[in-house]
Amino acid sequence: MTNTGPPVPAESVPYLFEPFRRLEARRHAPGEGAGLGLSIVASLARAHSAEATAHPNPGGGLTVRVVFPARSAE
Repeated sequence: MTNTGPPVPAESVPYLFEPFRRLEARRHAPGEGAGLGLSIVASLARAHSAEATAHPNPGGGLTVRVVFPARSAE
């Protein structure tokens, strides 16, 4: 998944996977979220033995990738 938004410093990306962590301080604007999105993604990935990663986009925003392990043939 790729989104747009403000530039994200690469060193900040790992912290965005922690609950309630945001790139900027809350402004209490409608629809701004609580900073749980990527922590939920990471929890779901762990529960399914997958890996969640993210990297900043050159023009701003993030690209988030979740890779699930291959299923074995039964």
